[in-house]
Amino acid sequence: MELRHLRYFVAVAAHGSFNRASQSLHLTQPALSRQVRDLEDELGVPLFDRGKNSVKLTDAGERFYEEAQDLLARVATAVQKVRTDHRAEVLRVGYAPSATAGILPRALERFHAAMPQVKVELFDVSPPEMIRMAVSGQLDVVIALEPSVVATPGFKWSEFRRLSLILIMRADHPLARRKRISPKLLCGLPLVGLGRKNFPEYVPSIRRSLKPFGCTPHFVALEEDGVSTLFAGVEAYNAAAILADTVSEILPRSLVGRPFHPKFDPVVAKVGILETQHSPHAERFVAILKEFVAQP
Repeated sequence: MELRHLRYFVAVAAHGSFNRASQSLHLTQPALSRQVRDLEDELGVPLFDRGKNSVKLTDAGERFYEEAQDLLARVATAVQKVRTDHRAEVLRVGYAPSATAGILPRALERFHAAMPQVKVELFDVSPPEMIRMAVSGQLDVVIALEPSVVATPGFKWSEFRRLSLILIMRADHPLARRKRISPKLLCGLPLVGLGRKNFPEYVPSIRRSLKPFGCTPHFVALEEDGVSTLFAGVEAYNAAAILADTVSEILPRSLVGRPFHPKFDPVVAKVGILETQHSPHAERFVAILKEFVAQP
């Protein structure tokens, strides 16, 4: 018995007419009548008493109508469940590149090997956009630097890793000859930073880091698009930039990074998992990320 025969039968019974049912199903009336006849032949009983302009269910048809409706309802529920479960097999991850540099590709590879049925969607977006997506329920996992998005409600947060700050500059920059950079050398040094609109915490955090050394940062440019644009600005202005040491993994060959001595306070990266929708996929993904962080 084909499912379409049940749908055609239920439609005719509901409309009480082959003509009206055929219009709703976008079939010709003879084709619909033929399909219902096939169903009756398969069952071996008549389902309708046919009149000139209308039809009426037989006793057998009445009983079968109830069963057919129940079966179609269960099929519709099963279809919806399958579609919902399929959508649930997507893990949405918002991340800051500096927080995940050096480990994200390897973590993704291991996660896909363990859970090949789960598709990971990555979103490299600015902190304000990440907050918007997180609040609207568009992210399952958020990986970011304090304090940018860690106050976002609805997420369970834990420390992910601690990052040291380094100075980025062109390989021919005068400070590039040094193995370590004293923070006091930054007084008056031209810097390129991340813009306030998309990275509102960057400039205030750099100011706080330099204040104990009696320095005020001198920014010659603030880039809104992110680290890649900042790299271009460092080259163009022959300036320097203060970033997390993990960016060394993605530095262009023309740029170098040097650690500070004494060191600034570390930057804390945190990971958040959406609490309102428990996801074992999210927990597994975060566990794999932390495994790679813990490796020497």
